[in-house]
Amino acid sequence: MSDTPAKINLLGLSPAKMEEFFASIGEKKFRAHQMLKWIHQYGESDFEKMTNMGKALRAKLAEISEVALPEVVYEDFSKDGTRKWVMRMPGGSAVETVYIPEKDRGTLCVSSQIGCALDCSFCSTGKQGFNRDLTVAEIIGQVYVAAMSFHEPGERRERRITNVVMMGMGEPLLNFDNVVDAMHLMMDDNAYGLSKRRVTLSTSGVVPMMDKLGDVIDVSLAVSLHAPTDDLRNVLVPINKKYPLAELIDATNRYLGKLPDRRKATIEYTLIDGVNDSIEQAEALAQLLRNTPCKINLIPFNPFPNSGYKRPSNNRVYKFRDHLISRDYIATIRSTRGDDIDAACGQLVGKVEDRTRRSARYINAVQLDNPQEGNQV
Repeated sequence: MSDTPAKINLLGLSPAKMEEFFASIGEKKFRAHQMLKWIHQYGESDFEKMTNMGKALRAKLAEISEVALPEVVYEDFSKDGTRKWVMRMPGGSAVETVYIPEKDRGTLCVSSQIGCALDCSFCSTGKQGFNRDLTVAEIIGQVYVAAMSFHEPGERRERRITNVVMMGMGEPLLNFDNVVDAMHLMMDDNAYGLSKRRVTLSTSGVVPMMDKLGDVIDVSLAVSLHAPTDDLRNVLVPINKKYPLAELIDATNRYLGKLPDRRKATIEYTLIDGVNDSIEQAEALAQLLRNTPCKINLIPFNPFPNSGYKRPSNNRVYKFRDHLISRDYIATIRSTRGDDIDAACGQLVGKVEDRTRRSARYINAVQLDNPQEGNQV
């Protein structure tokens, strides 16, 4: 075994920790700002190319630190423009990251854990079990890969990623410190510069950590609700047995009360045929949320093998939405995106077997059809 200490991966240092790192080697605070820009805005990992730092400093950085980037083992493109990356992490397991382009924005769905321990009955991610938390570098590395895939590094590049949602694999609040540091990087002007309104954390309801979150950051909040009663939510979202609906709604209101602006929570509600999609359940949902500033995002269930659940008909989805609207809620239906590449909500499982060849064929076909566009979406 080597006695050489492991190098510090600068990719995963939050703005505050980057300043601490440079202070520890006798450098001024502004060096942290320079390094953040080199890594996250210019996509540079070679210290020798960081020309606004002296030669001696560059040599010292190369000796004690590195910018270790994620390993992309699979990339696929949906017919609707959605992209999915599978990134292998140390230890061999993988996570999935999805980019969803729309007319006025591009949303990146980022994973926080390898697998998930919550075992929600309608989500294929939970069926693979829990492996481990992702490090800050592994979380922000997903943003890095997606941002750099558009080949437009630099402060003035066109911003293709306008929103980040912590809605990928895992429960973000069970990897609290690493997720918070990564979100600080997403919002830092020297890194990705996203607005606090455009970074959203989605939770299934880890109530104590929701309260802690409101004390350290003011990102937007999404709550994975999926049921209007405790009896049903205990089945669909088992963490409800520990933190039932009344506690979850109170925690949501407390979080919103800490924000410096008048923001609404996003309530995520997956509609499952014959399970939680009746008009009576829509009314129960309306009553449950009557004192919570929110908008409701309805998600028709995305089937996966052996789930035992079905997607409701469009007619049932529209009736559920219309009932909520009649009760003065903002209610929208999330369009299913990327289901042809298993990138839709609830389909992320981190598996790479038998996909690489299909991905390569698709990428080659896209380039042949659009030889001047490359990877543009």
